[in-house]
Amino acid sequence: MTTECSTARLEFAGLRRQRVVGRFDGGELGSDGGGLLLRELALRTGLFRRLSACFRDHRDPRRTQHAVEVLLAARVLGLALGYEDLNDHDTLRQSRLWSLLCGAAGRGRRGASWEGWPPGKSTLNRLELTGAALGPGERYKKIVADTARLDALLVDLFLDWHGAQPGRIVLDVDATDDPLQELERIVGRIRERWPGVEIWLRGDSGFCREELLAWCEAQGVEYVLGIAQNARLKRSLAPAMERARQACEQTGQAARVFQDFRYRTLDSWSRERRLIGKAEHLPRGANPRFVVTSLGAGRMAARTLYEQVYCARGDMENRIKEQQLALFADRTSAHTMRANQLRLYFASFAYALLELLRRRGLRGTRLARAQCGTIRLKLLKIGVRIRVSVRAVRLSFDEGFPEAGLFGQVLARLQSLPLRC
Repeated sequence: MTTECSTARLEFAGLRRQRVVGRFDGGELGSDGGGLLLRELALRTGLFRRLSACFRDHRDPRRTQHAVEVLLAARVLGLALGYEDLNDHDTLRQSRLWSLLCGAAGRGRRGASWEGWPPGKSTLNRLELTGAALGPGERYKKIVADTARLDALLVDLFLDWHGAQPGRIVLDVDATDDPLQELERIVGRIRERWPGVEIWLRGDSGFCREELLAWCEAQGVEYVLGIAQNARLKRSLAPAMERARQACEQTGQAARVFQDFRYRTLDSWSRERRLIGKAEHLPRGANPRFVVTSLGAGRMAARTLYEQVYCARGDMENRIKEQQLALFADRTSAHTMRANQLRLYFASFAYALLELLRRRGLRGTRLARAQCGTIRLKLLKIGVRIRVSVRAVRLSFDEGFPEAGLFGQVLARLQSLPLRC
């Protein structure tokens, strides 16, 4: 597409005796060439087709330009490629590369025309602002999200992409406004598919509540949860803390002593439970911590449970930050809670897509553990020229792209998956 300033000449600082000049006349160029890997992955997993099945479309087909699947692809891919603002889509929709990525492109014609431009900001905004049901006389917001099906799909994607049934699944939870029933729904969905899998729940002290503990015990879900300090717990751990203090003073290094004991609150718990106390003393002072667990001492020793199981939840917090910072999951500035929830869903599906790229395409490579922002920068942001004819869409990538070999390797891995579009 040409721009209004396509004929303007730009003068830059010279290079020795040579002038450096530029024009906006390079033809159809894009900076999201690596998004084709995400398109390939989505086609081979049927992601956007499955996602569109979670929405009810009440629009008149005779007056509808964009299928729900195209709308969802535009929004999710936009987040995955770094476009957090809907306003960005009014510019993106002018790109034939973006038409290809979103599945909006039809057959090319001779000349500059192109069938099926992607949706712009207004269309996507109506999608986000749709209510829980179609209101009487509603003229514009006629696509309704089924949140129960969206919840189920997120779990199903994890189960589908995980492969064979594992012996154990650890569910990490962090502070949100979701009710307890959400956990019940996730556990139920997992057991529908894998009835024999062992499920562990892991979280910080904010989740150490009788309602949740009792529910886990009744449902056969093991738990490892932090518990807030109090005077009784500190007294119980005092001898171990003294040993840790002495060891720290002798070596000048942090020292840990673990204590395994039974504990029951004065009035909030219905039963006695196993606690693990970490008596840690650092050069700067004491650092006691406590964990409550349903796992018996015969299954796992105190130190192993704390250091290898409970402390591993720190990686979960990194994944949450990754989604918030790289995929804009905290961009919840809409006027309604439902619209903000839908934005969070879109960010979650964008994360799921990038996680699958990491799992299937980047396994064993130097980007196997890279965060989403790094994957986007290193692999997805590629300069590409697009040329369309009747018989082909030809893409010319930047010859100097440093990850060209890795790009080809990832594409070959993704193409080993069957098409499910």
